[in-house]
Amino acid sequence: MQTAPAALRDSQAAGPTDTPLLEQTLGDFFDAMAARQPDHEALVSAHQRRRYSYAALRDGANQLASALLGLGLAPGDRVGIWSHNNAEWVLMQLATAKVGLVLVNINPAYRVSELEYALNKVGCQALVTMARFKTSDYLGMLRELAPELPSATGPLQAARLPALRHVVWIDAPEDRGEQAGMQRFSTLLASGDAADPRIAAIAATLQATDPINIQFTSGTTGFPKGATLTHRNILNNGFFIGECMRLTPADRLCIPVPLYHCFGMVLGNLACLTHGATIVYPNDGFDPLTVLQTVQDERCTGLHGVPTMFIAELDHPRFAEFDLSSLRTGIMAGSPCPVEVMKRVVEQMHLREITIAYGMTETSPVSCQSSTDTPLQKRVSTVGQVQPHLEVKIVAPEGSAVVPIGQRGELCTRGYSVMHGYWGDPAKTAEAIDAEGWMHTGDLATMDTEGYVNIVGRIKDMVIRGGENLYPREIEEFLYRHPGVQDVQVVGVPDAKYGEELCAWVIAKPGVAVDEQALRDFCKGQIAHYKVPRYMRFVQAFPMTVTGKVQKFRMREQMVSELGLKEEGTA
Repeated sequence: MQTAPAALRDSQAAGPTDTPLLEQTLGDFFDAMAARQPDHEALVSAHQRRRYSYAALRDGANQLASALLGLGLAPGDRVGIWSHNNAEWVLMQLATAKVGLVLVNINPAYRVSELEYALNKVGCQALVTMARFKTSDYLGMLRELAPELPSATGPLQAARLPALRHVVWIDAPEDRGEQAGMQRFSTLLASGDAADPRIAAIAATLQATDPINIQFTSGTTGFPKGATLTHRNILNNGFFIGECMRLTPADRLCIPVPLYHCFGMVLGNLACLTHGATIVYPNDGFDPLTVLQTVQDERCTGLHGVPTMFIAELDHPRFAEFDLSSLRTGIMAGSPCPVEVMKRVVEQMHLREITIAYGMTETSPVSCQSSTDTPLQKRVSTVGQVQPHLEVKIVAPEGSAVVPIGQRGELCTRGYSVMHGYWGDPAKTAEAIDAEGWMHTGDLATMDTEGYVNIVGRIKDMVIRGGENLYPREIEEFLYRHPGVQDVQVVGVPDAKYGEELCAWVIAKPGVAVDEQALRDFCKGQIAHYKVPRYMRFVQAFPMTVTGKVQKFRMREQMVSELGLKEEGTA
């Protein structure tokens, strides 16, 4: 629980330090928890009908770690995970940490172009992937990138994926037949030895400050950057997030948010594992009905989600059929929550101690969070106060001076949570983290006299659609590839369901016929569905300043007026 500091004089605050930071590696901390409560339930994967005690999860992670070493992987090597939520995901999270491998989270919505970039950017030597999900054929996309796969009899040698040596597909008991050039996850796991002495030997050499995880976050350059996080980064962030929620081993947290994102991996998995609580996955992808069913069946005490998820659950036609009285806490994050929605979540879902969290991938991710007893009005109008062992300040966007209370400026964070850096990109790292160790978030914020932070806008040109951070420059760079596109600008416009949607203004090349359907077809299978602009307008010119800078705010204003859209308030 956080206590409000004395009335602040300017927009700078530091979190409490009475609880010390954890200085263990993730593997060592988890092993100690498993030794303390071996028979306590650690994981329930409802859609897979699988349950693990802490001891069973530890043994499974050790067996998988041994198997990964058996592939010839060594500490520091990168291993990709391209999958929705399942038991294999958390086994990979723990197994890689135990033997110093760097887990690379790959968004399951990525398509061929994005996958190729991600794997090559960080030099993934192995990839564990789902076979399929709804209309997504992951193995088919891999074969498109690496046509050498079907004929591979040993480590892969692929022209377009030069570092990749091993592809492992996550199989189910009912899966028949093999995938040429790839190994089943079940086969890989069976090849490991939970008592492999190499695991302890490697663990003894690891440091809490070693990189353990890479997550891709886009930027205004248009190309995703690999935010590299350490044991110390994410283990402590998970711990203090759980402290804010007052988690204990009696808690059972329903996690419908994706594991490839910090929300599921840190705010979910690690918040539970650092408190001896139980992880509950209702499904591989989000489905409001299975969330409601799982909360009831598993007597979950906590539930995570972005506002659109909670709205979908509350508005489900069968909502009233389910007993959600076991719920107590959870986290809502990703985008601001309307007051009326929060009231319904508290009253109708029994989430009286739900908290609000704010952060970014580069800060592991949470830097501010409300507590279980934060007044409702503060929970819907702010993102809480600074987390323990962290500092936040709000500075003038054009300089570094801390602004007075209540004045807008750029939010900066400093402390244990700040990332190791962007993988292989010291220049971009230096742009983001200043010489004094402050991470510049690019978000505009205000702070009140109690230290509560309110996010009021963004300096960076980012759009938040249903909790997903979308970066227009990345989408513009892709659309530029179309032979009929001369210029393109992408902006966010308000949307009642997702908070924001993308709108592309396109200038076609002279004499070239290009229309909306042609651009949608061009995007299909190459970029994630949510990155395809919902609105497209073909124009002759963009609104510009006298110095030639595109005025995106004018484009947004025009689209709001033209489409009759309503600007949503933050509270």
